[in-house]
Amino acid sequence: MDPVVLFFLLGLLAGLARSDLKLPPSLYDTLSVFLLLAIGIKGGLELAKQPLLQVLPQTLWVLLMGVVIPLLVYPVLRFAALPRPDAASLAAHYGSVSVVTFAVGVAFLSRHQIAYESQTTLFLVLLEMPALVIGVILARRGSRDDEKPRGHGWGKLLHEVLLGKSIVLLLGGMLIGVLAGPEGIKPLDKLYLDLFKPVLTLFLLEMGLVVAGKFSSLRQHGLTLLLMGLGLPVLLSWVGIGFALLMELSVGGMTLMALLAASASYIAAPAAMRMAIPQANPAISLGAALGITFPFNVLLGVPLYYQFAQWAA
Repeated sequence: MDPVVLFFLLGLLAGLARSDLKLPPSLYDTLSVFLLLAIGIKGGLELAKQPLLQVLPQTLWVLLMGVVIPLLVYPVLRFAALPRPDAASLAAHYGSVSVVTFAVGVAFLSRHQIAYESQTTLFLVLLEMPALVIGVILARRGSRDDEKPRGHGWGKLLHEVLLGKSIVLLLGGMLIGVLAGPEGIKPLDKLYLDLFKPVLTLFLLEMGLVVAGKFSSLRQHGLTLLLMGLGLPVLLSWVGIGFALLMELSVGGMTLMALLAASASYIAAPAAMRMAIPQANPAISLGAALGITFPFNVLLGVPLYYQFAQWAA
């Protein structure tokens, strides 16, 4: 098992045992900023080597995937008797992506020396956005006027999505990587490239503690949430593989596309959905995305999706 995953297990077990272990909130925020910038810079350095005409059609496929996933997930959740706002919010969470899960996938491929396309970092950024908009459309479709959120127009929602911390840092890091190039980044590579995995271990330690704290909300919502949290990522990983085949990606790239499709956002999506669909219960979305799907993907999903990609290649 990858050592970074063991740090997540340490945090999870410590939280379940009610240890007083915790990271200072300011350190958690600093680690978040570092990881987002490092992922962006690494992707930007590699993206600078790619011809634009090759990347552009792939970005269109990725945007389409970001629209398709919530449209597939929403009717399943409605069939499971979730109310419209909760189903729309959870569909948006699963249509969006988890940056930390992506980082674990990159670490897995690097550890096993498996090549992957550099533009997958760009795909990560693109997939943050469309599902959130689709989620709001699904929630508002057919709602009575008095059920619709007041004072939260599309402009404010788009501002929240496009200028949220994760998007700004990922896009900013990519732009820095593209403009500076390998030589320009060389004085900084020991920080942003060499220290990526050590910093990721601390972040996953904290995430283990956070996930342990979400288990109480999972007990409240029962078996349905557990089945959704485990079943959806496996099914959605094949959607990612299907799009990766259309894009003619390598096995490594296919693995990351499967992981992006299977992951659920617990940073950008909760913030946007809290503003756009205030009547949705955040415990349901965070319980499934962070309490079930995130640990499943980190502990079992990454090697499983790599196996799926090998079968499909």
